[in-house]
Amino acid sequence: MKTPKLFYLTQICLRILAIATTLAAASVMFTSRQSTFIFGTIFEARYSFSSAFKFFAIANAVASAFSFLSLIYILIMCRQHSNPTHYFFLFLHDLLMMLLVLAGCAAATAVGYIGKYGNSHIGWTAICGQFGKFCNRMTTSVILSYVSVMFLLVLTIANASRSRQVISPVEC
Repeated sequence: MKTPKLFYLTQICLRILAIATTLAAASVMFTSRQSTFIFGTIFEARYSFSSAFKFFAIANAVASAFSFLSLIYILIMCRQHSNPTHYFFLFLHDLLMMLLVLAGCAAATAVGYIGKYGNSHIGWTAICGQFGKFCNRMTTSVILSYVSVMFLLVLTIANASRSRQVISPVEC
């Protein structure tokens, strides 16, 4: 009887951590902006100027919301006897959320790398020298999001192992 309770407690804790990290990553991204004077002209950096950063922020917000819904689902499952099919649905949910957040991380990391180091072959210059505060906030947001990917990966693996008892509709 202790193992199912420990499993549920682990599920609840990991989902709360995933919600917190994706929500923090999204809020840091949504509130990031910086203005600076360069050659007497004001230049501004915002997350909304990059489609990759917009995708990243929205992916984290969506993952946070859907992870909250899955937390409610887990809390309801605690009161009822659950079957392996419930874990299979949680596995699919966690897998999709992990892939969504990972795709956002990949996009933001690629754009962030160009912002930090530039690309001399194409002629793109690094902007983090002029927009240090903005780049630091972006880095913080991406790190938080990668941490949430790890939480979602653990949840995916745990629910995959619990759902392995699902009987396939076609048995030979």
